[in-house]
Amino acid sequence: MLNTEQVQAKFEQAFASHRQGAFARAGALYEEVLELAPGHVDALHLSGVLAARCGDHRKAAGLIGKAIALYPGNAMMHFNLGIAYNSLKEFGAAAASFEKAINIKPELADANYYRGNALLKLNKPGLALECFDKAIALKPDYHEAAYNRGIALHELKMYEEAIASYELAIALKPDFAEACYNRGMALHELNKFEEALESYDRAIALKPAHANAYSNRGNALKKLKRFDAALESYGKAIALKGDFHEAYSNRGLLLRELWRFDEALENLDKSIAIKPDFAEAYSNRGLLLKDLNQLDAALENFEKAIAIIPDLAEAHLHKSVVLLLGGNFRRGWELYEWRWKVERFNTSRSDFSQPLWLGNESIKGKTLLLHSEQGYGDSIQSCRYVPLLADLGARVIVQAELPIVSLLEKLPGVSEVIEKGRALPEFDFHCPLLSLPLAFRTDLNSIPYPGRYLKSDPDKLEHWKKRLGNKTKPRVGLAWSGNAAHTSDANRSIPLSTMRKHLPEGFSYVSLQKEVRQSDKPTLESNADILHFGDELEDFTDTAALCDLMDVVISVDTSIAHLNGALGNPTWVLLPFIPDWRWMLDRDDSPWYQSVRLFRQQGPNNWDSVFERLVSSLLSVYGQQ
Repeated sequence: MLNTEQVQAKFEQAFASHRQGAFARAGALYEEVLELAPGHVDALHLSGVLAARCGDHRKAAGLIGKAIALYPGNAMMHFNLGIAYNSLKEFGAAAASFEKAINIKPELADANYYRGNALLKLNKPGLALECFDKAIALKPDYHEAAYNRGIALHELKMYEEAIASYELAIALKPDFAEACYNRGMALHELNKFEEALESYDRAIALKPAHANAYSNRGNALKKLKRFDAALESYGKAIALKGDFHEAYSNRGLLLRELWRFDEALENLDKSIAIKPDFAEAYSNRGLLLKDLNQLDAALENFEKAIAIIPDLAEAHLHKSVVLLLGGNFRRGWELYEWRWKVERFNTSRSDFSQPLWLGNESIKGKTLLLHSEQGYGDSIQSCRYVPLLADLGARVIVQAELPIVSLLEKLPGVSEVIEKGRALPEFDFHCPLLSLPLAFRTDLNSIPYPGRYLKSDPDKLEHWKKRLGNKTKPRVGLAWSGNAAHTSDANRSIPLSTMRKHLPEGFSYVSLQKEVRQSDKPTLESNADILHFGDELEDFTDTAALCDLMDVVISVDTSIAHLNGALGNPTWVLLPFIPDWRWMLDRDDSPWYQSVRLFRQQGPNNWDSVFERLVSSLLSVYGQQ
């Protein structure tokens, strides 16, 4: 017959040993209790807790589960079962156990906190956020909950709120290095790179061996164009963590931007050697090989990245650009649609309830909204399709940025042009402007209107004729820089001082730039022979009229090149060694614009030979006028 007093006495001995840290003795005593009384709930529960303490989480889950089956109303048993499942990485079961604990005992702050953690692992940051809020409401000094609340907000892309939560965690625990580090990452997402740098530095001060902070510090310094300091920071990250594949890859990307291609390749190869399934490194290696004009090898690397992560949007997009660059338009346009899934791609997506049109449905009698998504040049290049859409029977509305609205209003076939941000009329379908080549299945032989499809405003033309005065020399329009925020700006823009020193005498030079960078202002001010009108260029209709009055326009790869090409005027475009996809490779003409002539670098970052050919051509074609 079971002696309950004997069982209880043995249980109390086990519990006392457990509390004193004599875990082996406690475990043995719990087993003796369970041999005498297999249904002893407390022995089952605490034996499970002890098993978890000793690292046997599967045994822990089994024992605590048996205890719960006998007595389901104990919140702590559900909580401890959740801890066991959490350690087993069975996060769904963990979240369910923590929820049962909360239902029994709502004031259990830790159960809310741990349930939030499990939900984060299940990629449910919204639900996790609710749990962390409850935990903090129950326990206002809960710095771990404040920190993980920041992580949930970060995953929800609510970066300002995430920063506030990280700052609460830091206020509660001033030496919280991880909260400082994560605050830096959130600030980085907001492009507040100086503040991000401060947070990374604070994290490193608190935790000098914080390799991740050094690596992300390098990313911030790269954005601030402090390249030597960025390389040093990546180096420290790698010194702290020799197998830090992400840091090798990041350093490789920076070295690529600095045209130190051999070193870049070495770092990317090292990243892959450390982690052979690091898809992002293969994608980055593909970019580097593209820069070296090794297109087949670049495609091979993108395909390796995609084989590892089939939905790696960056690799699909990079692959599309290489295909377009090489003239494989049909496949290139299809893959270019992956741009919408690339988080950091320089485009703004418009989400409409109306269906996307990519050429598959009839649009006769329908209203089609075309919307800009990238730069002015992209919109100018793609708007050539508007007359074709009108020919298909569509009423075409174009949504565009204010500076090009008046220019596009004169486009044949357009019914209405609306400034981006203003209310839209009713429409049936929508299409991004840069998806029109896909919609029309465009190949090299079917590019529409490569001659002229835009016209300048007659009144603006008359105004600028008077403003320029009588022509005494051949007029050369100049555009030397594009958008400073463009990812390839350093590759495609030229300092005005570099351009000016190559330009020959005997010509009238006219700046077509509305805005001039601070670094170019001294050169412009000291060269009175370059006419500059600045804010007199109210929008692109002024620039178009001014372009029409030039004998030739010399431009880097920016919107002016597209504008003058669309006007059908002689346009000489200065291109880097590996240009944007639309200029392709190994040709001095463009299938997009019949009036364009291309002057390419023969090697990376070498403009001198470009200007030698350009000046020779300029003197040959226009020097005798």
